[in-house]
Amino acid sequence: MKCSKCNKKLCYAGKNCKKDITEKILNEYKKEENLKIAKISAYIEAKYYMKKTRLEEIIEFCKLMDYKKIGIAFCIGLENEAKTLDKILSQHFNVYSVCCKVCGIDKDVYELKKINNGKEAMCNPIGQAEILNEIGTDLNIIVGLCIGHDILFQKYSKAPTTTFIVKDRVLSHNTAGAIYSKYYLKKFIKE
Repeated sequence: MKCSKCNKKLCYAGKNCKKDITEKILNEYKKEENLKIAKISAYIEAKYYMKKTRLEEIIEFCKLMDYKKIGIAFCIGLENEAKTLDKILSQHFNVYSVCCKVCGIDKDVYELKKINNGKEAMCNPIGQAEILNEIGTDLNIIVGLCIGHDILFQKYSKAPTTTFIVKDRVLSHNTAGAIYSKYYLKKFIKE
């Protein structure tokens, strides 16, 4: 599949380019939780298209899914953003948050590269996921976990996971800026 290179996007009108797996996919949507998520997602998209922010959509989604316990897995560098998100979500849900440095495991234990010399705790996305798993969160929200750490967190999280903030220290956490800016594009695309 190379959908990003297709100029027609006939799938939008119902064309099936991948008939060999369609039945398998349709069966996955028949599973109760998957169908509920698909229905609520489509409802939010249709009702609030261009009307609600990502934060408002997350709140609406959680309410419609009847989620009670929300987990926040955050990077220590986005502590203030996590506090604000917690404060907002706590008006609607029981919110639990886990910092990336949880357990204070020294990077030397696994011979991990350090930012500075001396003692430095590693990021612990597996620990974040396991702690939220123990709490039994209904949904986990990622706030600025580093690349790789977000992958490990999602791999170990038992609850469904969504991302609220993707870390990008250079572009003020606006990752799409790298492809919207002609200056950055010159860096990536050689003509």
